[in-house]
Amino acid sequence: MTEDPHRRDDPAPGPEPDGSADPSAAGPGDVGSTTPDPADAAEAAPAQGEPPAGEASPSSGRQADEDGPASPQGAAPDMSAFEEDVEDSELAAAVAQVDKLGDDLAHARADLYNLNQEYGNYVRRSKEAASQARVAGQEEVVSALISVLDDIDAARSHGELTDGPFAAIARKLEETLGTRFALERYGEAGDDFDPQIHEALLAQASPEADHPVVGQVLQPGYRMGERILRAAKVMVHNPQ
Repeated sequence: MTEDPHRRDDPAPGPEPDGSADPSAAGPGDVGSTTPDPADAAEAAPAQGEPPAGEASPSSGRQADEDGPASPQGAAPDMSAFEEDVEDSELAAAVAQVDKLGDDLAHARADLYNLNQEYGNYVRRSKEAASQARVAGQEEVVSALISVLDDIDAARSHGELTDGPFAAIARKLEETLGTRFALERYGEAGDDFDPQIHEALLAQASPEADHPVVGQVLQPGYRMGERILRAAKVMVHNPQ
């Protein structure tokens, strides 16, 4: 059997070292030494003022309290900061302009409403005034024809308008004034005396009268509807 030239026989195990050996006999570089190295102790010790590993720094906690709690994802942004930014932006100026235009529009609508009310009142007053002016014009024309009607009535009472073309014209005139303008002749003997529509020119006592009555019509009266154009001139019979 050939020996391996590189083989080295392990030395035979010696006696077990005694645990009571003097520790001072070991050198500073021995592994079994129990004295710690000052350089290693300095590296292992934490710096003054720094918290041990795994603990939060008090200053970092105070900074987190000042900054406030972190908003969770999806939370609404701070509207106060947004409003402060908007006040100094062009959007704030646009909003103010819109508000001003809204106020101007409200004032314009109020003015238009007042104008419409005034115009409506003006139209109503104009219609009323036009109607009153029309009636007044009719009354003025008919009043001017009363003297003509008196002559026709006098001629008829004397028997001068019994027939002929002039009688036909007189009847046509009276009918037209009656139908178109509601002209009415009134005043008959025996009517109750009414000072609102009668004008008493004469008065005498009568044994047949128990209250004032029209004894004789001296001049007939005329009225258009409820308006008296001329009061009837009469002689009144009073009770004794």
